[in-house]
Amino acid sequence: MRVILVRHAMPEVDPGVPPRLWHLGAAGEAAARALTPALPADAVLVASTEPKAAETLQAAAPGRAVLRNAGFDEVHQPAEWRDDHRERARAYVEGTSHPDWEPQPEVAARFTAAIARHAGARPLVVASHGLAITCWLAAQQLLTQPPGVFWAALTFPDVIDLSLPTWAPGP
Repeated sequence: MRVILVRHAMPEVDPGVPPRLWHLGAAGEAAARALTPALPADAVLVASTEPKAAETLQAAAPGRAVLRNAGFDEVHQPAEWRDDHRERARAYVEGTSHPDWEPQPEVAARFTAAIARHAGARPLVVASHGLAITCWLAAQQLLTQPPGVFWAALTFPDVIDLSLPTWAPGP
């Protein structure tokens, strides 16, 4: 099975709006359009329910249907603006539990269920978020470096192209 994970393009950041509601601006849309060659024409396209993820696929694959699945949403966490978010996020993917943050195993489980729901003969393109993607890859033991290093190196947008010939839903 071929799975292409897409970390969404950079949204317009507004500290007064919860991140789950952010949209792409012109720069994010342009960056997403550059992903077009990485998306197979016959792929099933699925995004999280957050606008920035769906908009990334819509810009990269104009005119194609983009399904939505909450299983690919970002880690549930308080929608508070914090200057130390990057440090907290990196500690989280490295195993630290934060109050009111969705436990890493729960993120991986819902992501796995969503992959299983959409898996088939065609390639699967999933637009999601850095923390959720990292939690799933770590749980599936698909990372070749520590989760915090992997997460910190992700760009906006980014593409992880996986071939999973023996994959079956796991933890």
